Amino acid sequence: MKRLVLSAICLIVSQLAMAQYAPAGDSLKTRWASEITPENVWQDYPRPQMTRPDWINLNGLWDYVICPKGQLVDKYDGKILVPFCVESSLSGVQKYVGKDNELWYQREFEVPSKWNGKRILLHFGAVDWKCDVWVNDIKVGSHTGGYTPFSMDITQALKKKGNVLKVRVWDPTDQGEQPCGKQHVKPHGIWYTPVTGIWQTVWLEVVANETYIENLKIIPDIDNHTVIVIPEIVNASRDIKVKVEVYAKNARGRNKIVSKGRSINGETVEVAMPVDAILWSPDNPFLYGVDVSVYKGNKLVDYVISYFAMRKFSTAKDENGIVRLMLNNEPIFMFGPLDQGWWCDGLYTAPCDEALRYDIEKTKDFGYNMIRKHVKVEPARWYYWCDRLGIIVWQDMPSGGKGPEWVTDGYFDGSLSRRTPESEATYKKEWKEIIDYLYSVPSIGVWVPFNESWGQFKTPEIVEWTKSYDQSRLVNPASGGNHYPVGDILDIHNYPDPEMYFYDASRANVLGEYGGIGRKIEGHTWVPEQGWGYVEYDTEEKVTDTYVEYANKLLNLIPRGFSAAVYTQTTDCEVELNGLMTYDREVVKLNEERIREINLKISNYFKK
Repeated sequence: MKRLVLSAICLIVSQLAMAQYAPAGDSLKTRWASEITPENVWQDYPRPQMTRPDWINLNGLWDYVICPKGQLVDKYDGKILVPFCVESSLSGVQKYVGKDNELWYQREFEVPSKWNGKRILLHFGAVDWKCDVWVNDIKVGSHTGGYTPFSMDITQALKKKGNVLKVRVWDPTDQGEQPCGKQHVKPHGIWYTPVTGIWQTVWLEVVANETYIENLKIIPDIDNHTVIVIPEIVNASRDIKVKVEVYAKNARGRNKIVSKGRSINGETVEVAMPVDAILWSPDNPFLYGVDVSVYKGNKLVDYVISYFAMRKFSTAKDENGIVRLMLNNEPIFMFGPLDQGWWCDGLYTAPCDEALRYDIEKTKDFGYNMIRKHVKVEPARWYYWCDRLGIIVWQDMPSGGKGPEWVTDGYFDGSLSRRTPESEATYKKEWKEIIDYLYSVPSIGVWVPFNESWGQFKTPEIVEWTKSYDQSRLVNPASGGNHYPVGDILDIHNYPDPEMYFYDASRANVLGEYGGIGRKIEGHTWVPEQGWGYVEYDTEEKVTDTYVEYANKLLNLIPRGFSAAVYTQTTDCEVELNGLMTYDREVVKLNEERIREINLKISNYFKK
């Protein structure tokens, strides 16, 4: 009887929640949208590279209100489904905010009694852009930056029951100088709908002690057969010891320890790896597991589970003196789509983890080995799937800052933006936070500080800092931007077909964007009466023929010096109709078999 009563109560609660939620508007939806409920929205563990067992997901229905900037809030307008931004359909709101207003959130939460006496951390995956947080009317922290996670220790602000969390967000979108990517208050052409507020998972986590691991940096070295583990420990003291255990799955699927390491005083741990360690590549995306334990004296105070890959990104000259991109000391032609990571129903936020994985799987199916993540940063789970499935990532810095439009016809003499000191500081702060956030991701091989000179400034300084801060990856100074003789790569753009109009004998030469072949599919467009591509065709055959024509041209340019290429793009984005797939991911617009065949020829060009 108790079970029946409990089931009835759960059903009633579920029905009440659904009565408060429905996607807003009549915009295009993905197949996953119909499966989303307030109870099941984004329940996946949000930080795969540093996991702990005890956590609580705070996604679901929150109260919200949009009000003039600086106005006190005494009531809320309705419910919003977190973690979807307020402008999206899946939020259930679909309203604009603007620079003159603020977005407020509120929700109640409980802390399990078994967490009593421990430290409670509140995590945000990402909030765009300026965020202030209160727990029980006690301000617990602030953050600026729309693309990186942040955390707060809220232990002292908690009550035994009925805790109230409030969040205030202000976001000027493209009317400010902060990084905002492709967001625009008046979407058109290549500029898309604004994203304001919470757009990644919000969650609670418990740690046993005031001393705990805040972050891990993991640096593999395949040449010296080592892996460096750098634990960033809160309240570290001289009696702190760190133990690292590296393991791999055996033939029976069980974990087998392959190496160990220790350090005292919470210092860096260098772990010797087997000489025959398995190397990560798109063909064999092998990941090692790693457990990191922290002891204070002889007492275990924290423990996290992570993973890494043994791999190396570098450049080297071939027998003809051409600088080539290298993976694990072997030449590789990196080839993949421009992936903007936008969703017709969730905007910046994929409907679910399955959808997030789908785009990466399709990219592999198409025969690519790389993705250029274009002026956006993704949730940690996106990079996890790239690591697991085997896709190299070029990571852009989201564009921002006032400055000239892009100029790509200058060689080593392009104009640069003149930013205010505040704008420069914001860029540098957020770029460092992005690199810190993604530092240990195995699949990221290239950092891209600028795109097409959008807000490009002090290029030599920015590139030098990026190279020195992370010496394990390559730096592409400005993809299609104003070119300076710095970094590892010269990157040109050419639409629609591949061309090589610049060449640098001292760096790897790549075609950072080309293609953009458009095809409109009725019933699968963002705005039925609008849409464009760099070239446009009306049938699968014509689009595929053109794609193959361009790909063969690219293939012939590899011996002349190209070492990578990026095709525009994975999916349609709002009124851009030049995707390999429609915006709702329902239709592949080319013949998959034919593009896979030519793509594999390009991706496998250097294989013996």
